[in-house]
Amino acid sequence: MRTRIFKSGNSLAVRIPKEMAIAGVSEEVEIERVGNTLVLRPAQRQSLADLHEILASFPKSFMAEDREFHEERDRDRDIAAPSAKV
Repeated sequence: MRTRIFKSGNSLAVRIPKEMAIAGVSEEVEIERVGNTLVLRPAQRQSLADLHEILASFPKSFMAEDREFHEERDRDRDIAAPSAKV
């Protein structure tokens, strides 16, 4: 099936005919270039399980206890009472 490419702002857009629609896909797709071919597939939604899997892949040393942390400042106090200059 043939369709047209058109300019949309600074990007190119492709009109996908209704007959080519994928059930349940209406907003986001992933696009990949494979040689001289563009491949579109439904974008996978990220879940908390995905986040857990990503975080689990970090090495245990990533948040090591000997890592240097900075104390939080009380911003409200710093704004309310600016230091006096001598």
